[in-house]
Amino acid sequence: MDFAELASPLAGRVRGRSAACGSVRVTAIDGRSGAGKTSLALSLADELGAPILHLERLYPGWDGLAKTPPMVRDLLAQLAIGERGTATTWDWAAARPGGTLSVLPTTDLIIEGVGAGARILRPFLSQLVWVQSPADVRRARAIARDGEVYAPHWDAWAAQEDAYLGTDRTREVADVVIRT
Repeated sequence: MDFAELASPLAGRVRGRSAACGSVRVTAIDGRSGAGKTSLALSLADELGAPILHLERLYPGWDGLAKTPPMVRDLLAQLAIGERGTATTWDWAAARPGGTLSVLPTTDLIIEGVGAGARILRPFLSQLVWVQSPADVRRARAIARDGEVYAPHWDAWAAQEDAYLGTDRTREVADVVIRT
């Protein structure tokens, strides 16, 4: 799939939306692991000239999916009042909290990762994009991307995705659904 071809019309949709996070238009790109969220986010960022908040920088470890949306909500709440948004990163190599991530208010911000469209984040979102792909394709992409480091965690992470999607029903409320 050529995400660059999708990015231009998607950017047009974003530009037609009002800011919902103070003066920041936030586009969330959500979907299960390996669906193509990062590739789409990179192409859209090129079109919009927007920074990307990659949630993989924030998940507090392999069992931290549910803990991430509240951290992002706090960051977005800071942006909504015109302040610098901050969150603690995760040091994957050391398996412990890392440094502080800082996001300045901007015209557009892209948030990508599983949980980007969580229910508690939706009041701040101008657009929610869901990216989906068959499970076998997603697994192959994720393992190719992250190597065998991810393989032992795939099932546990997928169970967290199931729990998140079962409660937040993100795909069903997405403004745009993209199949890869």
